[in-house]
Amino acid sequence: MNYLAHLFFAQATEDSHFGNLLGDFRRGTTTSQFSDAVQRGLANHYEVDKFTDAHRSVREAKQLFASSRRRFAPVALDIYFDHLLIKHWSRFTQETFDAFTTRSFTLLERRLPYMPRSMQHSIGHMITHNWFDDYAKEEGIAKAISVVAKRIRFKNNFHQAVDDIENNQCAIEAHFLTFFPELQQHINQYGPENVFLQR
Repeated sequence: MNYLAHLFFAQATEDSHFGNLLGDFRRGTTTSQFSDAVQRGLANHYEVDKFTDAHRSVREAKQLFASSRRRFAPVALDIYFDHLLIKHWSRFTQETFDAFTTRSFTLLERRLPYMPRSMQHSIGHMITHNWFDDYAKEEGIAKAISVVAKRIRFKNNFHQAVDDIENNQCAIEAHFLTFFPELQQHINQYGPENVFLQR
């Protein structure tokens, strides 16, 4: 899952928000230096990714991408699933999306000084330019995928994953609407942070 979904499953604390995004920036970082709360957030991130990768609907959605681009399907789906989460936001929470964004960005901003350098850069940019505004729009998804494609250090056709999404929008959306409620139920019940709070 991408940034928005990981924040969606975070607790309403600074350390939890930090930890739930840290999973994408852990390379070269000694995570044991962070607080127990941050590490629980990181464990929550791993649990979300583990459940997502194993889910039948997600695996089937990946097969909708052209074989030449299928290696990039998980990344493209992560981004597009954030778009679909915004589109169907009210199905999964009573908090408004604008209130959620304001709260999450405020919590993350307070932890920016403690983040690994690469994370500081990306999350600072996300907050300043409100990437979720882009994720809410179809054209914003194309923009996000193009940005990722340019960061890949070898020649690739990842930007064409937008075509796969456009050609299979209804099917991908149906897979998402099957998958995401089950992910939400799983994390509510088995997510490391929720298990800790239930003790």
